Amino acid sequence: MRVIVVAAAFLAIALNLFAEKSSLVISKQYGLGYLPLIIAEEQKLIENRAKLAGLGDIKIEWATFGGGSTANDALLSGTADLVSGGVAPLVRLWDKTDGKVKALAALNDAPITLVTSNPKIKSIKDLTDKDRIALPSVKVSIQALALQIAAAKEFGIENYDKFDHLTVTLKHPDAFTALTSGKSEITGHIGLEPYASLELENPKLHKVFSSYDYFGGAHTTNIVWTTEKFYNENPKLARSIVEALNEADEWIKKNPKEATKVYLASYGSKESPELIERILKQELAYQIKPLPNVTVFSDFLYETGATKHKAKDWKELFFDAVH
Repeated sequence: MRVIVVAAAFLAIALNLFAEKSSLVISKQYGLGYLPLIIAEEQKLIENRAKLAGLGDIKIEWATFGGGSTANDALLSGTADLVSGGVAPLVRLWDKTDGKVKALAALNDAPITLVTSNPKIKSIKDLTDKDRIALPSVKVSIQALALQIAAAKEFGIENYDKFDHLTVTLKHPDAFTALTSGKSEITGHIGLEPYASLELENPKLHKVFSSYDYFGGAHTTNIVWTTEKFYNENPKLARSIVEALNEADEWIKKNPKEATKVYLASYGSKESPELIERILKQELAYQIKPLPNVTVFSDFLYETGATKHKAKDWKELFFDAVH
């Protein structure tokens, strides 16, 4: 009898060692770029996929952060299991951890747009020390990197940080309010959709550049990333998350009107549903596999000395669940 009890105890320990997580903390940010995560939350797609994979009931806590630096801090501190944001913060953490943090899946291809209230600014060459440009995280966010890449294209790689001192950290909703109110020091906002299109509805605002202008077309913008430890210890759960995001992408494509309603309800937004649906159809493409030119961000960070490692290709930045 004692042998059986001891054997059962060892079996219980072994099963516990190999058990995958039953609760998760996942973060998203503001904007249409995070719609697949919003749909996954609303429809409990991850929970459903996990159950199909034999993982039982999964509890998910969803958090909303204002920028990539906050997301990275949460991931490193263990207060979040998966985080989302622009490519730039992931590349920096991938480099800092020697590849022990990677992207799990892409979220979208979307333009990064600089909108200004200063009528004198026709291109970034016209920016002056009087201008203040809002973005989610100074120097770290993908918006900050887009501005640096634009500066490098116009003034040479040695001047890539020419406009960093003009940038101010603000969450997209706050930046939108500051720019459109005309009562703030903010004269520009480098944002994602729907904020750029919403700002351009204002006749006093105009577009200075889109990242597509400098990247030669579309590029992957937002992604979801996690640690190697989480990925290796939760293989079924990681794959369930990728499958759920792919399911969300397909649902958005087939149901743009319903997706718009879910988006507006999620943030309590009062924008025109027709405008949001138009932006959804014309400005964004949702897919879990990144575009190959996603490495333009990691290449630039390496060339400017911001990172020590250079990714050979996009697969080096992503776990193989999405390869």
